[in-house]
Amino acid sequence: MQQHRIIVLGAGYTGAIAAGRLARRLHRDDVAITLVNAEPDFVERVRMHQLAVGQDLKHRPLAGMLAGTGVELKLATVTGVDADRKTVTVEPNHGTETDPAAEQLPYDTLVYALGSGWDHQGVPGTTEHAHQIASRSGALRLRERLAGLDAAQSVVVVGGGLTGVEAATELAEARPDLAVALVARGGLGDWLSDKGRRHLRKVVDGLGIVVHEQAVVTRVEADRVITGDGRAVPAAVTVWTTGFAVHPIARATALETTDTGRIVVDDSMRSVSHPDVYVVGDAALAMGPGDKPLRMSCASGTPAAWRAADVVAARLTGGKLPTGTIRYFNQCISLGRSEGLIQYVTADDRAVDAALTGRLAAFYKELVCKGAVWGVANPTLGVPTRRRRVVDRAVRTDRAAAGTPA
Repeated sequence: MQQHRIIVLGAGYTGAIAAGRLARRLHRDDVAITLVNAEPDFVERVRMHQLAVGQDLKHRPLAGMLAGTGVELKLATVTGVDADRKTVTVEPNHGTETDPAAEQLPYDTLVYALGSGWDHQGVPGTTEHAHQIASRSGALRLRERLAGLDAAQSVVVVGGGLTGVEAATELAEARPDLAVALVARGGLGDWLSDKGRRHLRKVVDGLGIVVHEQAVVTRVEADRVITGDGRAVPAAVTVWTTGFAVHPIARATALETTDTGRIVVDDSMRSVSHPDVYVVGDAALAMGPGDKPLRMSCASGTPAAWRAADVVAARLTGGKLPTGTIRYFNQCISLGRSEGLIQYVTADDRAVDAALTGRLAAFYKELVCKGAVWGVANPTLGVPTRRRRVVDRAVRTDRAAAGTPA
C-alpha cells in the first residue's frame, strides 16, 4: 500500500503539535508526514515581548525537537496551495545557489497552520514607522532600536489587548529609564473582572506607564502617534499590537474563507469546502461555545491541533472520531517578570470574578509558557502508546470523501 502523504504547513505551536501527534498515532509504514517551515528553529511567539526588551531566549532547533518522531522537516517557504489539485508550492531554504526556484509537494491530507502576522489595519504610517512583535524578526528589530534609545525617550505601545499590555509592562520593567505609554481603544483591561482590572491598574501605575484610554490611533509619524480625537502622543518608538492578520496565502486558494482571510472549518477543524484540508491555529475560523468564533490564541490553537490530529488519525485508521467542544478556562497575562494576572473565564471566554494575581500568577504564566514548548516536543496527551495501522487505501479514500470514519 502506498504511504498516505500528510503535509503540515507551519511549525508554530499548532503545526508542530499536530505533526508530532499524528506521528505518534499512526504507523510509520503507512504514512509520510512532512512538516514545512521557513525557519530551522521553533519560535516561542508568546515570548516575543521578552526578546524585544533584551532577554535571551533558549535556542530550540526544530530538528532536535522532532528527532525520533518520524516527521520529516522541510525548510522552505510556502508560496502557494492548490487545494483542488492537492499540491503545495514551496521555495526551499537551503541557502545554496543550486536550489530549485520552486518545488511542488503533492499531499493526500493537508494540515494548514501558517498562522498570522501583525495587522497594521491600513493606518497611515504604520509600515514606515511602527515596530511589531508578532514575529522573531520583528522583535529583534525592535530590540535593536530600543537598545539605541537614551534615557527619558518615549515608547508608545498601541493596542490595549493581551499583547499590548504584556509588551508595555515588560518594557517598563526592563527599561525604567524610558517613558512608556499605552494607547488603548477602550478602557484599560475592560474585558477583565473587577479584581483583574484593579490589579492591572495597580501594576501599570507602579511601573509609571501613562495610559491613553478610549483613543484610536489614526496616524503614525516618525516621532509621535495621532489619535482620532486630535491627541499627539510623543513616540521615539511606536510598537503596534492592535491584532493579527492571517497569512495571505489562504485568500489565494480555493478554500472557503471569511472576508478577513480565515479559513472556515467545522468542529473537527476540517475545511468546509475541501475535506482533505484541516486548518489549525490563527488561520482557522472555528466556532466555540456560545456559537462564538474561537479567538486567535494558544488557548484555542493547541486544543484545535489536538482535535485535528486525532480526527485525521481516526479517519485513516477507522477509529472513533473525537467529540466535545473546544473551550476556554483562563487568560494568562504576564506583567513583567515579577507580576502576572490569571483571569478565569467561562467556556466562551467571558471573565468571571475569580482571578489570580501577583508573583504566583507570574509563576503560573511561566509554567504555561514552558508547558506550551513541552507540548510541541511531547504532543502525547491522550495518545495511545501503540500506533494504529491505516486501513485499506481505497476504502479510506471513499469514506473520507463522504465525511465518515474509514
